[in-house]
Amino acid sequence: MSETDFEKPDPHDFLGIDSLLSDEEALLRDTVRSYVENEINPHVAEWWDEGRIPHQDLAAAFGELGMLGMHLEGYGCAGTSATQYGLACLELEAGDSGIRSFVSVQGSLVMFPIWKFGSEEQKQSWLPRMAKGEVIGCFGLTEADSGSDPSSMRTSARKDGADWLINGSKMWITNGSIADVAIVWARTDQGVRGFIVPTDTPGFSAPEIKMKASLRASVTSELILDDVRVPEELVLPGVASMRGPLSCLNEARFGIAFGAMGAARSCYETALSYSKEREQFGTPIGAFQLTQRKLVEMMVAVQRGTLLAIHLGRRKDEGDLSPEQVSFGKFDNVRNALEVARTARSVLGANGITLEYPVFRHMANLETVYTYEGTHEIHTLVMGQAITGHQAFN
Repeated sequence: MSETDFEKPDPHDFLGIDSLLSDEEALLRDTVRSYVENEINPHVAEWWDEGRIPHQDLAAAFGELGMLGMHLEGYGCAGTSATQYGLACLELEAGDSGIRSFVSVQGSLVMFPIWKFGSEEQKQSWLPRMAKGEVIGCFGLTEADSGSDPSSMRTSARKDGADWLINGSKMWITNGSIADVAIVWARTDQGVRGFIVPTDTPGFSAPEIKMKASLRASVTSELILDDVRVPEELVLPGVASMRGPLSCLNEARFGIAFGAMGAARSCYETALSYSKEREQFGTPIGAFQLTQRKLVEMMVAVQRGTLLAIHLGRRKDEGDLSPEQVSFGKFDNVRNALEVARTARSVLGANGITLEYPVFRHMANLETVYTYEGTHEIHTLVMGQAITGHQAFN
């Protein structure tokens, strides 16, 4: 077979990654992509500019599509594979990191701990409603003074008769001000416990954090708990250690490994299209050597990162994915996605800073993704400990 017998690679799928997906995976991916293209992309720049998100409409739509807690089994959840969940995250973040965060928090940080550590009564009570988008949740772990060291949290809970009293505060909480329920992690004399806290409970408040320059199409809040009284039946019975919240974070980080490549793909494809239309010196800028180098570097990063994400998805579906390998995915894909966004911005020149194109919005969002769900430095040390056997967090 001669070289002329081969089809030229697709600029949007240079390595033919689509061939690695099953029909079912491709159908789910295409369904989410279509929704994002038709319902998110026409509006998300305006949402981002105005610092808002139509959370009730999105919750209902995502619930109808079966995307909330989609990788969980039973209780009204879709029960998809981990790879399918990851592909959905990729397509959602191609729209906006805030949109993916909305779905990720609901499924991986709120529904997952109830599904994993909750009682049967708790699962039956909360999960079906959350899967439909009727109840929106948030995840209260991070505190203002203990971001990368959640084990030093100050929020505490103590028994008071048949109930628990929770006092403390949480910071940088996605969905906090719009949530109907919060999963709050607190120190107790039994260890770190998780509490299902309805947000209308007396003593609970969630002021929204304003003036953000990133993740603007997402609600970020502080949680304040002042003698919040929670009955025993709203305590997650299945865990009493940091294993609880850390396992939730691992679920969310897995989705980010996929999601970051969605943002990167959007930036690359925008730059590629722009390079064919924008002319300088009477020639499309895509014909210039320096521009082609930038486009190739972006394309390679997107293809490589997507392959990595799918590989991690396959391992997770086989039950053979370690937390350190999830750190690998979050670490490498987010840093590469951020570099793709910056490079795409340079291809667009001055147009790259306007919201007419998605590039700067993605770039600003990825600065947050680089930090949340474990900073880039923390994931470096997680992998460093894995390969050397020495813990270097202190």
